[in-house]
Amino acid sequence: MWPAVKTRSMADRRRLERFVRSKLRTAGAEYEQLRESTDAQLAEARQAYETAKNANSLPTDSEGRAKIVCRRHTEQRAAVLDDQYRPACFDPGHPDCEGCVEDVHDGCIETW
Repeated sequence: MWPAVKTRSMADRRRLERFVRSKLRTAGAEYEQLRESTDAQLAEARQAYETAKNANSLPTDSEGRAKIVCRRHTEQRAAVLDDQYRPACFDPGHPDCEGCVEDVHDGCIETW
C-alpha cells in the first residue's frame, strides 16, 4: 500500500509544481507587459512636457501671441498657438509648416 501512496503523492507534487510554474510564468508575462506600457507612457509624458516647456518659453507680444519667423513666407509673425502648439497660420501637409511645428516642439524655432 505504501508504494501506491508514494506514487500518488509524487504525481500530485509534480502537478502542483507545474501549476505554480504556469501561474508564475503568466504573472511574469503580465508584469512585463505592464512595465513596457508604463515605460512607454512615461516616455510620452516626458516628450509632452518638453514640448510644452519649449513652446511656452517662446517670446510673446502684448497679446500673448508667439513671436516666430515664418519659414514659409520668411517673415516675422505673431501667431497664436493651438493646443498642439501649432501656429494659427499652420498649413497641414506643407513641408515648411510641418518643419516650423517640429521646431516649436524642439524649442529651436527662430524668433524675434
